[in-house]
Amino acid sequence: MAKNKYPEIEKDSPYRSLFKAISWRFIASGSTFIISFTIFTQATETAFKDILGAVSLITAIDIFSKLILYYFHERLWTNIVWGKYWRRRAIKRKIRKRKKEKMNSINSSI
Repeated sequence: MAKNKYPEIEKDSPYRSLFKAISWRFIASGSTFIISFTIFTQATETAFKDILGAVSLITAIDIFSKLILYYFHERLWTNIVWGKYWRRRAIKRKIRKRKKEKMNSINSSI
């Protein structure tokens, strides 16, 4: 029976991807709100209420559009194998190299 090239792994559930997207959006949208608010208050002579409305609209659009984009991006990368097993391959390579060096040193001492 042939061995699988990659071991079986559990993928993130869609719910995990969704919650990761939501938690990240809170952080990222908070920074968008603060940056937009700072720029609007310094660059315009608009009333505070109007600035708050504009910044809130920017943040709301930012939240929903990027939440959807991040979710689908996360689901896409869940199915891509590339880069998931690099540690295992690096360790195997290091072990093979040490064995080869050891064999070479044994052979050269004979």
